[in-house]
Amino acid sequence: MRHGLPSVLDSLLRPRTASGRVLVTGWFSFRDGEVTAGDALAERAVSDALGRLGVAHDSAWSPVFAPGGPTLEEARPESYEQMVFVCGPLHGEQILRLHERYAACRRVAVGVSVVDAGAPEVAGFHRVLARDSAGAGLMADLAGAARSEPPRPLVGVALTHGQGEYGARRDHERTSEVLGSWLAGQDCARVEADTRLARDTWRLCRTPDQYLSLVGRLDLMVTDRLHGMVLALRTGVPALVVDPVRGGAKVSAQAGLVRWPATVPCEDVSPGVLDDWWAWCLSPAGRAAARRRQALLLRGAYATGGLRDLDSGR
Repeated sequence: MRHGLPSVLDSLLRPRTASGRVLVTGWFSFRDGEVTAGDALAERAVSDALGRLGVAHDSAWSPVFAPGGPTLEEARPESYEQMVFVCGPLHGEQILRLHERYAACRRVAVGVSVVDAGAPEVAGFHRVLARDSAGAGLMADLAGAARSEPPRPLVGVALTHGQGEYGARRDHERTSEVLGSWLAGQDCARVEADTRLARDTWRLCRTPDQYLSLVGRLDLMVTDRLHGMVLALRTGVPALVVDPVRGGAKVSAQAGLVRWPATVPCEDVSPGVLDDWWAWCLSPAGRAAARRRQALLLRGAYATGGLRDLDSGR
């Protein structure tokens, strides 16, 4: 793209009136669509560019993905002069319904894929700037230069749903449910860090060294597994640990051995408690505490006598 996006949009949206409002749409707008990271970044790029141009605009989001945000149902066609479709393929019934709903608006598409240039989904737009057309009209994908915010913590999640040997003391399902719903609301990049190894799937590590390489890149491990905690601390990564067995079992025993404080009995797990330990684990104090446990574990301090150089607190 040889010109900045504001310049491209300024040309694409002409003619327009000074007071004309623009509705930004995409696959992220459809209730039955999907939202990818690329879609969201493309929307951000277009919205920012419109803001720099001083163009009043709204973005319509799926109520499934962004409850409370403006939806297509709420974005009345008579409120807009133009509709901009951002990113994704111009194909499918959803695009045709969009043309019908905003038939009175001038409609443009930017940074999209054109599978069939003669299709009604494509022909319904007044102007189209594609990301997959050969020649001078090809534009760079919008996500590539979109504004990004500061990096979020990279958090591994290692949970177990088994351990039937604990019988009636098991609280694994409730623990996983609380952790899962709480984690969904945290502003972080989550990655599954299952401790199981396998040779026949790319979804799991094949060797313990591969797993340690994964864990060592994390900012935090959230786990109810013994080795989720031990291997995180071994690599100097703080672990927010929940013991899923009522009354405590091996997780609490090993956490006590290395005096790791961010360990919550399943009886006490709650969003408020998890929030407190989350903040501590990601703090300089939490990271320093994890590094001290790393040094201890790598020295092979297998009994309580090896703990004399750990302070009695955190």
